[in-house]
Amino acid sequence: MNRNAKIQKMYDKRLKSARAKLKTSSKAPYISKADRAKAELETTTVEPDTQKY
Repeated sequence: MNRNAKIQKMYDKRLKSARAKLKTSSKAPYISKADRAKAELETTTVEPDTQKY
């Protein structure tokens, strides 16, 4: 490998890692099944009873 190719390869590697740091994911973060169940349980128990007798 000649000198210019080696320099270009190092440059491309650094550029790729820099772009990877700046890229943001549009994907929602993963929430485990247990956490989803806990959140569902909290939302169902928090609702106040609006009927008065």
